[in-house]
Amino acid sequence: MFRKTFTYMFAALLLSSGVLLAQQPAVEARIAGLENNAEYMSLLGEDARLQQREDSIVNAVAQLRRQLREDPARRQEYSQQILQLESRIFEIRNAKGRLIDRINTIEQEWVLANLNGGVPSANTAAENPAVTVPDSLKVRNLVDNLYFREHLAEADYTALRRSQQLEPRAREYVDRFMANYATLRDLAETYAAVQTEQEAMEIYGRLRTLQGVNRVLSDSLSEVWNYIFDNKNYAYGYLLDELGQEEILSREEKALSRAARRLSELSDSTESTAVTDYLLRKRVLTDYETAVAGVLSLDAARDSLRGVASVLAQADERLPRIAVAERYFLDYDSVAFSSTPKYTYKNPIPECKVYANGTIYRILLGTFNTKRAAATFRGAYPLFYLINDDGKWCYYTGGFATLEEAQAAQKVLKEHGFVRPEIVVWTDGAERNLSRDPEAQNLAYRVEITGTEALSDAVKQAIAETAAGHELSRVGQQLFVVGGFNDRAVADRLADAVRQLDPALEIKVVEMPNP
Repeated sequence: MFRKTFTYMFAALLLSSGVLLAQQPAVEARIAGLENNAEYMSLLGEDARLQQREDSIVNAVAQLRRQLREDPARRQEYSQQILQLESRIFEIRNAKGRLIDRINTIEQEWVLANLNGGVPSANTAAENPAVTVPDSLKVRNLVDNLYFREHLAEADYTALRRSQQLEPRAREYVDRFMANYATLRDLAETYAAVQTEQEAMEIYGRLRTLQGVNRVLSDSLSEVWNYIFDNKNYAYGYLLDELGQEEILSREEKALSRAARRLSELSDSTESTAVTDYLLRKRVLTDYETAVAGVLSLDAARDSLRGVASVLAQADERLPRIAVAERYFLDYDSVAFSSTPKYTYKNPIPECKVYANGTIYRILLGTFNTKRAAATFRGAYPLFYLINDDGKWCYYTGGFATLEEAQAAQKVLKEHGFVRPEIVVWTDGAERNLSRDPEAQNLAYRVEITGTEALSDAVKQAIAETAAGHELSRVGQQLFVVGGFNDRAVADRLADAVRQLDPALEIKVVEMPNP
């Protein structure tokens, strides 16, 4: 029934997408003068069509999420269908990203080719109508008003104009980041709900990929936005100083100080400092531009900027960091005993799974030259076997998260007549017999953190919660150490927690002799 429902809904989605594609979306050039550029207009049209397709699939995902909340018994089925649709969203957004990069390149090349000192004159327009800027655009876009060309040096005016032309690119970076951010939140929710390792690995891979894309977008935004802000802020400051508008200059300086303090407050907890900085300083800059428009009596530009300010006021600059700890799906199990056979020729003892990531302890019950029957092990279960490098059969029981749990199980096994049960630990696929290795019995572990001169409050809090009772110390300029772990698994958990909070930090777990 579910498959029929989803198939119908997906078919309806495709049909609606087909209708949307059949209805050619109307597009307008984002920069006056590019209306006759066939490639540019075609790219804008394709971008609009992709946006329609994305909107349709996003709506379908939202509907599935509502059904998932209303019918949790089918969580697995709904999650699989959501994953399929989100994969399509991911592909569409990648395609849109490539289109936007090309669109931005065309716009930038046109701007650079047509600056030549400012807004084209009437004579220039007559010679080349394609570069004519409409009067309405001159009025509503603040920097297109002739006052700036007449009162700024040519180089400053050129930089101001280029800054304005780069504004759409900055917005595109922010929009793409925010779309990815929304997808990351949904993926994090789905990742926490899936029950199989294969699904988890697929989702985690997409999470890491999107986080990487957003880091690139943040870096690109930072570069473009700093250029825009610096040149606009300088040009407006120069003109207002010439006009004696000290009150506006002072007000803007105070607003920037408040924005800087707010950015400092959020820097440890926000997903992107660059995006948060953009939202904070863009509000300040827009208010500044509104004041400039008021001083120059440019009413249309002032009204337009007020509209921009109202939109910016609704944006949430906090962007809480999405920290997702990788799930290893280690199958922990205690040791039990049964008087009836748990393993038969139809249900033989399974091979011991060795996990590529994480730490797990097991109890080695014995090593034999040949395969052994389950009855050899006094009814203990679960049982597992591995054939070692010497071709011998090694039989294990249990699966424990900590050394303490393994030691308790070892004691129980001895009470049930096992002469020498041995504790074995696997760490990221590497095996070590703690009972046979004298040095291993006296090992301690510490977590080393490098790559920063000061740990954030969030990282300090994670250390306090994950490693209670263990000391945090600083060694030199950029090395922080949390020591005193007798259990590798506990040290690994701390390393994972810190790594998720700040991927830029270098973190490793180091073995050392236990004094």
